[in-house]
Amino acid sequence: MRLEQIVIDSNDPGRLVRFWAELLGGEPVNRELGWAHVEPPGGVRMSFQPVPERKDVKNRLHLDFEVDDIEAAVVRAVSLGATREGVVHTDDQGSFQVMRDPEGNEFCFVH
Repeated sequence: MRLEQIVIDSNDPGRLVRFWAELLGGEPVNRELGWAHVEPPGGVRMSFQPVPERKDVKNRLHLDFEVDDIEAAVVRAVSLGATREGVVHTDDQGSFQVMRDPEGNEFCFVH
């Protein structure tokens, strides 16, 4: 068994795939029935499926991206349409910054 893709509900899959493609690399692909996906270099395909409802609560699952410089990653992600959630947190495992993509899906930069 292997992980084939991560599927994320989206109100605007075309917009969200462009954000993630810019952030992680890879070419955004628009598919039939409103779906879209990106295959980041060295990563797992991220697919975006169209749904009518908006995100209202905290994700039950989120993605962590290891970066060399959290602040630089935050600045770049914000310039692409993400938002920062709170401040950098540090614990015995390291540091992390919670972020939200343009539709409010949480993800973290970790170091």
